[in-house]
Amino acid sequence: MVNWERKLIHTDRGVFEIFIKGEGDPICVTHHYSEFNQTGDYFAKSFTSTNKVFLVNLREAGHSDEAKEPYQLSMLESIFDLEAIREELGFSKWGFAGHSTGGMLGVIYGIYFSERLDFNVIVGAAAREYMTFSKECIYNSEHPDFHIMQKLIEALKRSDLPPENRTELKVKRTKLSLYMPEKYEQLFSLNIHKGISTIRMNFFNRELQVYDVTRKLEFISTPTLIICGRHDVQCPLSYSIEMNEGIPNSKLVIFEKSNHYPFLEEAKGFNEVVDLFLKENQSFIN
Repeated sequence: MVNWERKLIHTDRGVFEIFIKGEGDPICVTHHYSEFNQTGDYFAKSFTSTNKVFLVNLREAGHSDEAKEPYQLSMLESIFDLEAIREELGFSKWGFAGHSTGGMLGVIYGIYFSERLDFNVIVGAAAREYMTFSKECIYNSEHPDFHIMQKLIEALKRSDLPPENRTELKVKRTKLSLYMPEKYEQLFSLNIHKGISTIRMNFFNRELQVYDVTRKLEFISTPTLIICGRHDVQCPLSYSIEMNEGIPNSKLVIFEKSNHYPFLEEAKGFNEVVDLFLKENQSFIN
């Protein structure tokens, strides 16, 4: 598998590490606290056959600049950083795709900068805090796997964790979010690996407590594709339904045999849905 091309982009908001792969109209892919590298990302890979993908390490992730102030780790500030990257790359518009907390960034991006987006793909995400009122969410204390997930997350935050132990814990954590956990090895068979920016994750966990942009969804004017697995335990389906009802120009597709990773669990159907959406909505003019 060919590695992604690595670049450091110097913007007026700082230096950001990005990874590039594919040909076609530009699409930005990121996650709120993942640390990417040249092996790429499973979700981002879904778009490399149709688009030129720009996979972004946000502030405090990988070799991107550190935050000088805590507020720079917020979702809104992260969108300002993405806009600075877009401008430096010379694109008048580009697409955006985000999975999980990346999808939450996509919601914020659409609210404030729809005019800069050709399209928006939001997968397994939410427009408000999704734990407190949803027993279907694995981060809700009443979910049967809540305590298992919390122990795994806290263990993975340790900087002194041996690599082999970290890998084992990450596998266990991911299996909790698969419709068929026994298919883990088949689904995650490529040499793709990424890390977690602990400082970003910790800030996100605080910001999430007051996150609710549902009343601003009407401001998203860009064509928006919302995808969710029927059995998603991280951002349950009800939150994707809510986004679809609130975003004027949106379409919701539910994958019946998926949990949090429909782009892997039902890859063929996912790619077909995304390809059709892109053909209908890409209108890139540089």
